[in-house]
Amino acid sequence: MHRDLHLKEYQANSVGTADQKQLIIMLYEGALRFISTAETNMASFKTYDKANANILRAQDILTELMVSLNIEQGGEIAQNLFNLYAYAKTQLLEANVQKKAELLKPVKKIITELLEAWKQIEMPSAAKAAAAKPTEHKGGFKAEG
Repeated sequence: MHRDLHLKEYQANSVGTADQKQLIIMLYEGALRFISTAETNMASFKTYDKANANILRAQDILTELMVSLNIEQGGEIAQNLFNLYAYAKTQLLEANVQKKAELLKPVKKIITELLEAWKQIEMPSAAKAAAAKPTEHKGGFKAEG
């Protein structure tokens, strides 16, 4: 029980202190983890409910990635990402309805390729400095629990 509590605290701290690049990488890794688990769960009709739950979680991640896109600022790249995410969500839906694990393979491939691309992106120096700089609190006492 304590282990689960500590794990949740660690995960919350990881997300709370991550920069934009790290958050996107975490989302891709989470989506891949849920899709892989769903793939395993589809092997038996007894675990179809778990496959469904994991596919829904992967779809939620893709939805979050979609709504975080700024199409105006990102232009064609953002639109292409949006289209990839929409395709992936449709494939996940089909895999879930048909309970066919092979329909998950193209989604895993897309997300894996996006993950690898994001891992190679270098953050601009100013963004790195801002992400690494701790928040300063001036005056007073601050205690959080």
